[in-house]
Amino acid sequence: MARTFFVGGNWKMNGTKESLEELITTLNTGSLDDQTEVVCAAPSIYLDFARSLLDPRIAVAAQNCYKVAKGAFTGEISPAMIKDCGADWVVLGHSERRHVFGESDELIGQKVAHALENDLGVIACVGEKLEEREAGTTEEVVYAQTQVIAENVKGWEKVVLAYEPVWAIGTGKTATPEQAQEVHEKLRAWLRANVSDDVADSLRIIYGGSVTGANCKELASQADVDGFLVGGASLKPEFVDIINARA
Repeated sequence: MARTFFVGGNWKMNGTKESLEELITTLNTGSLDDQTEVVCAAPSIYLDFARSLLDPRIAVAAQNCYKVAKGAFTGEISPAMIKDCGADWVVLGHSERRHVFGESDELIGQKVAHALENDLGVIACVGEKLEEREAGTTEEVVYAQTQVIAENVKGWEKVVLAYEPVWAIGTGKTATPEQAQEVHEKLRAWLRANVSDDVADSLRIIYGGSVTGANCKELASQADVDGFLVGGASLKPEFVDIINARA
């Protein structure tokens, strides 16, 4: 079945109102492929700001959330708050949350469940570290991460799976199109074996890890690469080229 191409821009902890307004103007006035679903993940403090300025055809995501609706959790935000700001998505399990902030598979699974219960779309991230790839355990690592996500998903309609090899994030090293396709294909086979044929056929599996205007077309041509989660390049005008990778 045809899967709608999906491009997410993860702004991470970057931007000021001034610089983001400039970026948003570039996106709003850019000629974007209307066959591509576009989502921008803004810092939580700028969710309202991004939603108020971005063209309605571009969705807004939070970069993280907590596993409950409200309470004494200083510094956290909930799916209910994210939705109240007009955002429709959240990124969960990003490697920086896993490896910089020590989030466990279990916690990420709980967040996924709570976000979906609150009707928020989830961009769920998996990926191996360099030492894991070199040790030949890539599949084992990403299957285990995907398993915990799958255990917390009742309906997959609002889920996008992002494969982000940790060794390629912000390092300038990109997985080759063949390396990306190989893992995406194996993830789809895992879904077929462990979830269902329907989910394996319909779920968007997107690639993240030093995606640029220069390498996006070749990556986008791979059969099981259904889009991108873009870091640094999503803050630059070339993000428009990445959105148009399939055009």
